[in-house]
Amino acid sequence: MKMYHKYLSLMLALLMMLGTTAALGEAMTDMADRQVTLKEPAKRVVALTAGDVEILYAIGAGDTLVGRGEYCNYPAEVLEVPSVQSGMETNLEQIVALKPDLVIMAKMAQPQEQVDALEKAGISVAATDAADIAGTYKAIELIGALTGKADEAKAVVADMQARFDALSAKAADKQAQQSVYFEVSPLEFGLWTAGQNTFMQEIAQALHLKNAFEDITGWAEVSQEQVLARDPDYIVTVAMYFGEGPTPVEEIMGRAGWDKLKAVQNAQVILLDSDEISRPGPRLIDAAEHLYELVYGEQQVQPAA
Repeated sequence: MKMYHKYLSLMLALLMMLGTTAALGEAMTDMADRQVTLKEPAKRVVALTAGDVEILYAIGAGDTLVGRGEYCNYPAEVLEVPSVQSGMETNLEQIVALKPDLVIMAKMAQPQEQVDALEKAGISVAATDAADIAGTYKAIELIGALTGKADEAKAVVADMQARFDALSAKAADKQAQQSVYFEVSPLEFGLWTAGQNTFMQEIAQALHLKNAFEDITGWAEVSQEQVLARDPDYIVTVAMYFGEGPTPVEEIMGRAGWDKLKAVQNAQVILLDSDEISRPGPRLIDAAEHLYELVYGEQQVQPAA
């Protein structure tokens, strides 16, 4: 009887292994509607965009990363991973030299000729294309499936969803909706802001704030006169500070003519981490929580157990 149970256990284990292999051998559809087939979870990955690199580490697949796009800088240990030219300057020779079995690229930076060249070299290519928070969840689950971390990916998504729900529920009990102007490019380089179909717009909505420029789509250049006319309650800047001269907040507070804005008069000018709030990755919820704390003056909200 003991031998039978041992035999049965071995057979069940073998069937599970065969089932896993079959599932991995099936083609998966990436976010460019392309078929990606891997016989086993990717063990050597080159990821060219910062959001996808952050996803890999968040789901526990950071050890698969053998190459990164040059602007991928989080978490800190990723700086020890070799960088390759990416974006418009993507260097295929550098990528191939790292011998990856999978390259993850952004859909908009994925010319077909590059995909063809990589696949001809025996390298699978997957595209991500997260334009919103829902798309970020999809990218997390796709990368989880490709690296054998499907369960971990689902857990990351579930955690983000729960934290966004908690924030939204708490913010709903606050004062009447106030307006926020997101400054993604400072006056020195021409004012740009975020409208519909951006992560910043979605974060504003989650916190029950009204985006002062919700009538525009995507990222757009605006004038000082437009900002002054809309007189936002809050100004959120994502400008980088290099340690010299006025800080981004001080620069905005000191602008000629901006002293009449409610945000300036009430010292409600906020500096947020540009990487957190603009990358399609797990830290979008961190950015939302940080903004919640600064707007509503409370400690970080945690989802109910």
